[in-house]
Amino acid sequence: MSPAHRDLHAAADGSLARAAALLDAFDVTHRELGLSELVRRSGLPRSTVHRTAARMIELGWLDKPHDRYRIGNRLFELSGLVPVRHELREAVLPFLQDLYAAAKTTVQLGVLEGTEVLVVEKITGHRPMPMLSQVGGTIPAHCSGLGRAILAWSGEDSLESVIAAGLHRRTPRTITSPTALRRELAAIPDRGWAYDREEGNVGVSCVAGPIFDATGTVVAALSVTGPSHAVRPDLIGPAVRMAAAAASRAYSSRRWVARPDPPSQ
Repeated sequence: MSPAHRDLHAAADGSLARAAALLDAFDVTHRELGLSELVRRSGLPRSTVHRTAARMIELGWLDKPHDRYRIGNRLFELSGLVPVRHELREAVLPFLQDLYAAAKTTVQLGVLEGTEVLVVEKITGHRPMPMLSQVGGTIPAHCSGLGRAILAWSGEDSLESVIAAGLHRRTPRTITSPTALRRELAAIPDRGWAYDREEGNVGVSCVAGPIFDATGTVVAALSVTGPSHAVRPDLIGPAVRMAAAAASRAYSSRRWVARPDPPSQ
């Protein structure tokens, strides 16, 4: 590669890194940011933020209707093409709706991202629970029903990563011992659902079931989450297990149709 090409690649890498730093400054609690906030949260010089943000607005990656920046519509449009939303969410959504109709409390769909669960979809109805993460937010895997439903069928590497990241205490009930967590996960496959009783939020419990792809690999989990008095595992568990099994069949069928094996030569 010539020096000119190397310089061009270096410049492109730098531009992408700066754009990524600006995008990373936003989260569920910082949906709109002023220039000073964007500078502070991105760690970039003010002139760099101003210049980079202006270019991102031209591309539709950011928007600035007044004096505050926010994520642009173009990224929202592209997010609909992400497989976890386009394929998984569309396949599972009807079963989430059925589960909500039966449970009358919040239902969620999540996937494991590193040591946390990314919330892909949520149905709350007219009684939202503000203490729960919004769609696009994350929750710790070790103390959530969604996380445990996935970890119970995942490889040892996934569990070790979660343990290594620290089993932080969220409430007085949170399991923080690796031995106790392993014991809890070992009990999940026999009954078919995971359960956390007020381990992520005081007064809130969750029952979750795993979703598998056509190869039998766990890819996600769905859950019923609500006030502990309303989320009783003996009543909710069988419904969650059935919904997760039906969602697994729907997702597996959808993936098979979308990506058939290539014809033999």
